[in-house]
Amino acid sequence: MNKSDSERIAAVLEKIGYKPASKENEADLILVNMCSVRQSAVDRVYGKAKEFAKLKTKNKKLKTVLTGCVSNSDFRKFKNFFDYIFPIKILSQWPEFLKKDRYLFYPNPRDEKFIEQFKAGYLKEKSKYSKNFSAFIPISTGCDNFCTFCIVPYVRGPLICRPHQDILKEAKFALENGANPIRNTISNGAREIWLLGQNVNSYFSDKRQETSNKKVNFAKLLKMVNEIPGNFWIRFTSSHPKDFSDELIKAMAECEKVTEYLNLPVQSGDNEILKRMNRPYTVKQYKNLIKKIRTAFKKYRTGLEKEIAISTDVIVGFPGETERQFQNTVKLFEEIKYDMAYVAKYSPRPGTAAVKFKDDVLPKEKERRYKILTEVLKKTALENNKKYVGKKVEVLIDGKKGDFYFGKTRTYKTVKIKSNKNKVGQFIRVKIIDALPWGLKGNLT
Repeated sequence: MNKSDSERIAAVLEKIGYKPASKENEADLILVNMCSVRQSAVDRVYGKAKEFAKLKTKNKKLKTVLTGCVSNSDFRKFKNFFDYIFPIKILSQWPEFLKKDRYLFYPNPRDEKFIEQFKAGYLKEKSKYSKNFSAFIPISTGCDNFCTFCIVPYVRGPLICRPHQDILKEAKFALENGANPIRNTISNGAREIWLLGQNVNSYFSDKRQETSNKKVNFAKLLKMVNEIPGNFWIRFTSSHPKDFSDELIKAMAECEKVTEYLNLPVQSGDNEILKRMNRPYTVKQYKNLIKKIRTAFKKYRTGLEKEIAISTDVIVGFPGETERQFQNTVKLFEEIKYDMAYVAKYSPRPGTAAVKFKDDVLPKEKERRYKILTEVLKKTALENNKKYVGKKVEVLIDGKKGDFYFGKTRTYKTVKIKSNKNKVGQFIRVKIIDALPWGLKGNLT
């Protein structure tokens, strides 16, 4: 979401005359789009704020902006360090705010008046896509789940969904025109569409925006995007196990443009810890869900596309997590055999419900648990990647480093390829010659 927000901010700033600066010491405006999921990210913003203060002694014109997921406590902490603090949700009003010498604004994200302002503004702003071939399209923002470790519902507010017509319009524009709608630059168009939300499974198109009485849920939205003409991939993030419906599983498997990759956060492999996290599912329900997803893809897909790659998010060292409970997470990793996992060491986040719990797992122990899970993941990821050796796969090239190009498979695995021709933004066929835990190596076919 922050990636998409940054692209929307760039479009608004460019519209009012700003141009990108190559270095911070050359800028007249520096903006920080903060992620506050982890306290460590907030601490890094504090470090950057002190750097900006030094730059201001050399450049009196320099102004600084803080936006993104800013909690009430963050606002109090940073209000003396930034010239402007205002939420991304009222992005359409930024041009007026920036005319002032200083402007600090922190609303209640769940206030009805603010929500209406948000609906009228942020989600209607265009993006300045940072890549011609990849379009990040928000379908919703906010969250109503209130996991005890998460600040998002307090800084993003309640779930608000875009009308499906707006999403389809933006997707079609990206596919036809590629990046940079502000300059109206015509390129070959996007090659992949990312549908974004704090929980995409909860998406529904507001009845007030509908021309019929039927709601458009996420499964129906996937089908609508899939029906747009053209050769492109569909990806989405993020999902919650609690409302991952059978209808959605079937739509994913049937829609040929939806890639064989899913990030499905489990957060813990222990039922007691899940309950303390306010995650309303059990480990058994989660495992059954993974089984249904894998079975659906084997039914509707062919070749390598029968195998969907599964990644997850997990927290180690959550308050009260015992060694036995942690070992339950280890067992889950060994059983599911994830392709990738994003393992976080718990840190208390002011403003969340979990901050009231005693943070009783020592840092050294959190690090030990982190390493154990990473080793299990390393083995299963390598085992999964070895299936690709000798096979030919489709890869979307997204960058170059030295003599090598890097891209992603449909299953979101990184592939390293050597080529003398510029392949960035192109689909190419690659024969996999080697497998590593965190990626693949291949040759052009």
